[in-house]
Amino acid sequence: MVVLALTQMAMRMSHPAGPPGTDPSPPGEPVAATGTSGLGSLTRVALGWSFLNNLVSRAGSMLTGIVLARILIPEDYGIYAVALVGINAMLSLNELGVSLAIIRWPGDVRRIAPTVNTLAMSFSTLLFVGAMFGAPYLCRALHAPDASGVLRLLATSVLIDAAAAVPAAFMTREFMQDRRLVVDTVGLVITSTLSIVLALDGHGAWSLAWGQIIGNVVNAALIIWWAPWRFRFGWRRDLVRELLDFGLPLAVASLMVFAMLNLDYIVVGSILGPLSLGYYLLAFNLSGWPVGLLSAPIRRVSLAAFSRLADDSSKASAAFVRAFTLLLAITLPASLGMYVLAEPLIGFLYGEKWLPSAKVLPFLMVLGLTRVLAELAYDFLVAKGRARANLIVQSIWFAALIPALIIGAKTNGIVGVAVGHAITAAVIVGPAYGQVLRRNGVSLMAILRQLIRPTIAGILAAFAGWASLGLVDGRFLQLLVGGSVLLLVYGAIVYPLRRLLVDTVSESAVPVPAA
Repeated sequence: MVVLALTQMAMRMSHPAGPPGTDPSPPGEPVAATGTSGLGSLTRVALGWSFLNNLVSRAGSMLTGIVLARILIPEDYGIYAVALVGINAMLSLNELGVSLAIIRWPGDVRRIAPTVNTLAMSFSTLLFVGAMFGAPYLCRALHAPDASGVLRLLATSVLIDAAAAVPAAFMTREFMQDRRLVVDTVGLVITSTLSIVLALDGHGAWSLAWGQIIGNVVNAALIIWWAPWRFRFGWRRDLVRELLDFGLPLAVASLMVFAMLNLDYIVVGSILGPLSLGYYLLAFNLSGWPVGLLSAPIRRVSLAAFSRLADDSSKASAAFVRAFTLLLAITLPASLGMYVLAEPLIGFLYGEKWLPSAKVLPFLMVLGLTRVLAELAYDFLVAKGRARANLIVQSIWFAALIPALIIGAKTNGIVGVAVGHAITAAVIVGPAYGQVLRRNGVSLMAILRQLIRPTIAGILAAFAGWASLGLVDGRFLQLLVGGSVLLLVYGAIVYPLRRLLVDTVSESAVPVPAA
């Protein structure tokens, strides 16, 4: 219902996009001059398109994943997961984080764009060359030497990403989410179709890699073609230091995020082997659904919106409280549904051969919920110019995670790894971000007051959904009945907040979805 409302709102309020290569205003001028109410309308329209984009992408990815899981075997996913470790490490450092400066730059971005282009492509080329030489060593260390060629193929996505970094950042800055919907949908169709065809032809993990690369090429080509401005390469020494001062802390923080979200792959692969890694990968991907469906579209808008309010601390902080509260309220039932219904969900959608993943999923949902909320805090701190605060929190997270995952893997296999993630997220990360946000003017008491009802609703709904599983037999009926009961109980308790949430959205100048 939330997504439907957002979609309808976007359709009502947005104007038809102009032809490719045109834009109604020069970059960095009209939007920056937009008042609070105008910015609120602009962000809500963009968020509506962004949610529609993610609804389409998530639905397509889910269907593709189900089909591929029934064609491929867990070992194929394990090989692909090993290659993902390498490629995610490179993407976390790719273009040194300088493209984000395009989004939050206070003036005309055409002044910095050529230098950003040069920095991005130069560093990405170094990463690509490093991957060509280092792939065999990494894959052997993770007991999956067959993944070396797959990793080398995926490494080309680093160059593709760098080529499209500046125009993609500009589209985000100007809230052009309607165009991103077209771009991402075309890429999804190509990726899914090619991966399935190659999997049916017996290409195993290579089918996933080739589908991803060709889809990335199409995405990048459309972004570059459709961006309103063409940014060439250039170099201004007076801007380099400023861009690196902004981008490097973010790049290192992104590397920490990579480490936290891929360290488990390294631990599972090196200690438990590719088969266990295949089961773990499926569960981890499922746990990321709330992140992809809810957090990702909001992040395409939140950084730009928070940046426009950064000079007014009280408005920015109040906006964060509203966005945080509503984001949790709409994320919680999705996370709880996967927590309670893990076994019927995986058994029905992916098949009985994947049931070992069901024991992992409930604990990973704690991590998934933490990621949704932490990423909103991340964007708020970036908009406030507190990039180093993010780096500190990510460093603490990483340091605590290393022993937790290793101990978990050695004591209870992939389930122990997931438990280590959950404990670290709940005990370390939540309080750490809370302290940083408090020091940047966010009222934690205001957040806690707003979260009382959704939290109580979540606990009661989860218990009701779990209890209903014993009333029916069969994976499909358990999924249907358990999910329906959970949503009904949660919705009945949270419903009185609807008026408050609608009022909040009407006043908000930040990306807060309508209830």
